[in-house]
Amino acid sequence: MADTLQFDLVSPEKMLASVPATEVQIPGAEGDFTAMPGHVPFISTLRPGIVIAATEKGEMRYVVTGGFAEVTGERVSLLAERSLLAEELKQDAFDALVTEARSARDAATGPEQDSANKHFADLMELGRQLGLQASAA
Repeated sequence: MADTLQFDLVSPEKMLASVPATEVQIPGAEGDFTAMPGHVPFISTLRPGIVIAATEKGEMRYVVTGGFAEVTGERVSLLAERSLLAEELKQDAFDALVTEARSARDAATGPEQDSANKHFADLMELGRQLGLQASAA
């Protein structure tokens, strides 16, 4: 592909992607952004969301629960806490993520409380985007 950058997505379990891409949409903690060839180098934290990479084989969509992104003009490297193909996130796995985030939110105090609330809200939005809904609890 002409005018591409290397896209790598790694979680502790495995490498999920290593392909050339024309652009990568990333859920940054400070807001979503799109990395393209020639992008200014920077590092960002990730929030729960969907990463979308435009490749020669089409759009690749991945769920991430957090982590870090390093962007250069030639490469996008994502180190995700947890990640999987978006279509692989099923209701039971989403419910487990929600239970974990809800417990962390309810246990948080002081300065950690805002962060835990935001993580939980971001996870709820991720589920909404994928057509998943958290069970009431």
